Amino acid sequence: MNITSGLKSTLIEADRILLVIGCPGSGKSTLATRLSRALDLDYISMDRDFYWLPGWRKRLRDEIDRLIAKAVAEERWIMDGTGLSSFHLRLPRADAVIWLRLPRYACLYGVISRAFLYFGRNRPELPAGCPERLSLDALAYIWNFERDSAPLITAALRDHGLVNSTVIIRSRKAASRFAAPGA
Repeated sequence: MNITSGLKSTLIEADRILLVIGCPGSGKSTLATRLSRALDLDYISMDRDFYWLPGWRKRLRDEIDRLIAKAVAEERWIMDGTGLSSFHLRLPRADAVIWLRLPRYACLYGVISRAFLYFGRNRPELPAGCPERLSLDALAYIWNFERDSAPLITAALRDHGLVNSTVIIRSRKAASRFAAPGA
C-alpha cells in the first residue's frame, strides 16, 4: 500500500472517501478540507460531527453510532478521523481510504504546533466550546500510535477489502503534493 498515480485517479472518481485516518497531528483535517473543496465532497469531521459536544463532553456511544450511520448513508462525502471503534460502520461504505502514516516526530510536531496556534481557542474541526488542549495522555497516544493502532488499521482495511483502494502518505510534503490541483 503506497501512493500510486493510478490510485489517485480512483480517488477522483470516489464518492465516499474515509479520509483521513492517521495519528493525531498528522494533518488529517487539513488534507480532508483541501480535498473536499477540490473534489466537491461534503466534509465530515469525526470530532465535530460525532464525538464532541461543547465543553469537551463526549457523546454517548449509541448516539455516535447513529450519527455515523446516517452520515455514511449519504452518497458523497469525505471524512476525517481514525475512530477505530466505528470502522465497522464506515469502512463498508468507503470507496477509498487515505492513511496519513507520518513518523511520530512529525505528528508530535503537528499536535504541539497546533496547540500553540489555537491555544485557548477552537479549531475549525471542533464544536464550539472545545478550546485547544494538549495532555500527556495525548502525547503518549501519539508516541505509541504506530505500535498500538497501525496493526488494527491494517487488519480492518484488509477485512473490508480496502487494501487496494488505500493511499498511504508518509510526509507532509507528499500530502501537499497529493492535494495540489492538477497533481
